[in-house]
Amino acid sequence: MTNISVLDPSASPLDYYGFELRRHREAAGLTQKEFGDVVNYTGSLVGQIETARKLPTDVFSERADAALGTGGLLSRLVGLVLRSQLPAWFQQVAELEARAIEICTFQTHMVHGLLQTEAYARAVLGALDSSRLDDRTAVRLARQRIFDKAEPPVLWAVISEAALYQEMGGPETMRGQLARLLDFEDNPRINIQVLPYSAGAHAGLTGSYNLYRFASDPDIVYTEGYGVGHPTANPDTVKDCSLRYDHLQAAALSLKDSAGLIRHVMEERYGDQRDSDRDSVA
Repeated sequence: MTNISVLDPSASPLDYYGFELRRHREAAGLTQKEFGDVVNYTGSLVGQIETARKLPTDVFSERADAALGTGGLLSRLVGLVLRSQLPAWFQQVAELEARAIEICTFQTHMVHGLLQTEAYARAVLGALDSSRLDDRTAVRLARQRIFDKAEPPVLWAVISEAALYQEMGGPETMRGQLARLLDFEDNPRINIQVLPYSAGAHAGLTGSYNLYRFASDPDIVYTEGYGVGHPTANPDTVKDCSLRYDHLQAAALSLKDSAGLIRHVMEERYGDQRDSDRDSVA
């Protein structure tokens, strides 16, 4: 229990969350085990969260708030906690996503993180490093909370057709991911276009990038390398990338035709019939 006693709530958002959880639990007169029984988690897990050794989840936070009568405190904190666990070089990007009123993204080989399913995100994040994969996946998915705001941003996503065929995590994972993209078909705030192979040479050949627009701040362009991000508000760069994005959207399929292609690939490449054929050959 010594670790709990010396926990510094100012050390990090995770420490602050653990401090508040412990404070409210003790005020309710519950041991870690008793509280764990109430929220359907082990007392050991409760202890790990209280000592900042384990990340809380949305579900845990909701149950804890209900059990302790905290008025939603922990549910409000968990987003900050998860964002703080992003790599240091990427935390600024998460802040840009949270403040933007419009996000334009072009992806050459995979689905953008704001649109990824849990299984797809795990496959991407675990490609070379499987350590703390549960936590890292939860942190990535937490970025999607921006769409739950009262005024969520408008997202325009142009995805290369290659991303539909780059098999991340196997056929079942890809089928689920493409189905997720189709879930947004009638959502005017999340717009997905596919840049088909037939577009040939196009304005995005230099690579993937994001463009963030804000209510009163200058637009920002973000590109990414290995373990480093490059945000810039340079007017010339923003102007060039905005023009390139206009051309990418013009070269891409319409929203309706993009959904049709996604549906076609989902069924023809990752559908049940394909799995059955594969099993029969084996």
